[in-house]
Amino acid sequence: MISTAIRVARVGSAAELAAAVLMMLGYPGLMAAALVPSAPAFAAAAAVTYLADLYLHRKGSRLIGLLSKVRAGLSTRFLVRELLLILLLARLDLSQEPVFYAAIACFTVFFGLQAPHGALATLIGKRRQMPVVTRNVDMASRLRIPDAPPRLLLRGATVKMLHLDLAAVVGLLVCALTDSVRPGYVGIAVTLGLGALYVLALVPHLRGRRLPPRAPKVLAAVSAWLREYRPETVLYFSGSDDSAYQVNMWLETMEQMEARPLILLRERTVLEKMAPTSVPVICVPGGIHLMNLDLSMVRVALYCANVGKNIHLLRVPTMKHVFIGHGDSDKAASVNPFTKAYDEVWVAGRAGRDRYAIADVGIRDEDVVEVGRPQLAPIAAAQDGPPQDRIPTVLYAPTWEGWDDNPGNTSLILAGENIVTRLLAAEPPVRVLYKHHPFTGNRSAKAATAHRRITALIKKAAAQRAADPRFTADPAAQAKAKAELTRLKARLDGLSLAFDERADEAVTSRDGIVDVRKHEEAARLRAEWNETYWRSFPSFEHRVITGAGPRLYDCFNASEAMVSDISSVVSDFIASGKPYAVTDSAELGAEEFRRQNTAVRAAVLLSNSAVELDQLLDAVRDPGADPLAKDRKELKEYLLGPDQPTSLERFDTALTDLALKAEARNVGQESHGAVTMDPLDGPPDDEAELPKGVTAV
Repeated sequence: MISTAIRVARVGSAAELAAAVLMMLGYPGLMAAALVPSAPAFAAAAAVTYLADLYLHRKGSRLIGLLSKVRAGLSTRFLVRELLLILLLARLDLSQEPVFYAAIACFTVFFGLQAPHGALATLIGKRRQMPVVTRNVDMASRLRIPDAPPRLLLRGATVKMLHLDLAAVVGLLVCALTDSVRPGYVGIAVTLGLGALYVLALVPHLRGRRLPPRAPKVLAAVSAWLREYRPETVLYFSGSDDSAYQVNMWLETMEQMEARPLILLRERTVLEKMAPTSVPVICVPGGIHLMNLDLSMVRVALYCANVGKNIHLLRVPTMKHVFIGHGDSDKAASVNPFTKAYDEVWVAGRAGRDRYAIADVGIRDEDVVEVGRPQLAPIAAAQDGPPQDRIPTVLYAPTWEGWDDNPGNTSLILAGENIVTRLLAAEPPVRVLYKHHPFTGNRSAKAATAHRRITALIKKAAAQRAADPRFTADPAAQAKAKAELTRLKARLDGLSLAFDERADEAVTSRDGIVDVRKHEEAARLRAEWNETYWRSFPSFEHRVITGAGPRLYDCFNASEAMVSDISSVVSDFIASGKPYAVTDSAELGAEEFRRQNTAVRAAVLLSNSAVELDQLLDAVRDPGADPLAKDRKELKEYLLGPDQPTSLERFDTALTDLALKAEARNVGQESHGAVTMDPLDGPPDDEAELPKGVTAV
């Protein structure tokens, strides 16, 4: 029941739900205590409401927003508590005392201070909000951007201001408990004094010299930088904060490409979630501001998602527009008809070309270019023969349950326990790595339950194997590796590329230039950490992989085979050439399952009972007798293209060819005396975006 309530309310934990329940029960308790009257009971109920409220704010709980939607917002909760305190004083026969009227005046004036305080905090926040937020762009030499106001003043300003009533509330409660009016007057004076001081402290930060320049000056400075930097290729992205991974997967490619790169974002939340990069980044939330930037030197624009705001750049004819996507799979979203808007569509291999031809959504074959998947470069190819120094490893990496109840979404619910049980019982033995999708259990309680059971199975098997005399470990080597992990983590933390959390977006735009040396050092340390991680525990130990590291591709490299579901994970694993199995949880049947999903044509197909796993394990133990080895090699080339030239080389070649086409088009327009679109002419209305139904794919 509690787990259902947590899921429905979409809160982070049972503790948050408990805090919200306690807080809401506290208010009837306050009323009852005021009517009885009982000052001690009122004090206890007030303490519960204060502490629960503060806890939910510290956690950033979604319940805070839900309470506002049902007219139980923050200001309302504080006002109700104060009114009930007035009622308590009246019921205690203090209504004829001057302190009673002082309390009424105090809370009236205190709430009167909320308006100027809220206005000042909002104005300062708005005026310090940049029309264009940047990373790795030299803004400091072009604009005077003052330091941010003290974090103490603006972070959670409303919560801090309202909590200043605590002094008056405590003083009046002491007054009610002791019959001494002095604590009441002291508390009232403290609350009003601190409230007035808070308002006055904000005023200086609205002075012109403490605020960033206004939009025209910022846009002019950014355009001047663009003319100096002269980007040739732009990666354009718009989406919600939870889709930031779609742009993150292209960062390394952008850093390595030959053309001069620029990343152009449309949402501040995506910029906050974006991984560190050495590539210049410009975030332009407003469509009008975007069209006022000088992007005349850009020749190729790359898009990794189909969203409505793409139209703000697609309307610029001086550059060629390319859809590159953010994965390669047989999902229907991979052949979205919206893709007709681009000059070219870049796919990994022949499979992507055929996918568009079969879908018949208006994409011409000559506009499809096969460039491979540059992101797959870290995936190591399969080695000849089984591993000599350890038992084979099988990775189980199921995808999450999705937004509907289609049994084909994930193997976790119907087949997960069967898969893991059979792998753990395999003879000769194998090691099992389990890496679940980060969204697992977010929507489905059954998926969450299956995940917990699988985790428990693996941990139990790991403990049993550790006690099995057949398996011997090297405690000294593992202890040394663990010490090295601690050292590497400390160095990585000390080398943090994150920006000062006390800075606002104006300051991070001014100072947000990544130290390339540190950036490269961090990449080297992460690679060293990954190599050390696998030495920090026995090579036979079953493992549940959680957290950011090791990454999925690192798990690929540590495994001899994988079991997964229909998703881009399978397409990516094919780059290794290693054996893999995919579960037909929807029970479509082998022929139909292969017809619908190209990526499983060289896979061992599993039913929900997972009885077919022996075929996968046989291929791991004796690669020479693997009947699907040839099929995997052919499928790899079909899905991802040839190994040579490398994907990055093909990607660079495609960029160069398309940039030449863009330049030829522009020269042709000039030779004919045509008037090309001026980026400053007719900026788009933000409300003229594509319909909300067009979503990222």
